[in-house]
Amino acid sequence: MKTLITGASGFVGSAVLRVLLKKGFQIRSLLRSSSNSENLSGLNVEIVHGDLRDPASLDNALKGCDSLFHVAADYRLWAKNTNEIYQSNVDGTINIMRAAQRQKISKIVYTSSVATLGINRDETPADENTPVTFSDMIGDYKKSKFLAEEKVK
Repeated sequence: MKTLITGASGFVGSAVLRVLLKKGFQIRSLLRSSSNSENLSGLNVEIVHGDLRDPASLDNALKGCDSLFHVAADYRLWAKNTNEIYQSNVDGTINIMRAAQRQKISKIVYTSSVATLGINRDETPADENTPVTFSDMIGDYKKSKFLAEEKVK
């Protein structure tokens, strides 16, 4: 099974990548040309260059894949141009999901963020089912991940 991983050069993505390699997956990693690929050094990974904001590069990256692990995110708590965060996290997620549909990808694993969880007023632990609204999101990163998650649902 050939799998495309977005965000494999990052902290969470590189951990997912290593687990999948141990399980015998053939891995293709989508990297921006500006990405640091140090976390992929020495690993049996096919690297393709592209950008979540460029739909054509996503179709190319997904060709021949059976599954997608979308782990990439623009994780900044502040940006001079906050639109960049939304373009990567919301528009980029929409783009990769549409490309996966066009390429008939049979399995998709989407990684959101703990930042999108609601908070229980009784201080019990929260999970994906804890009610939360957009107005609960503070900051552009959280807002963008909330919006992206809503699009994936």
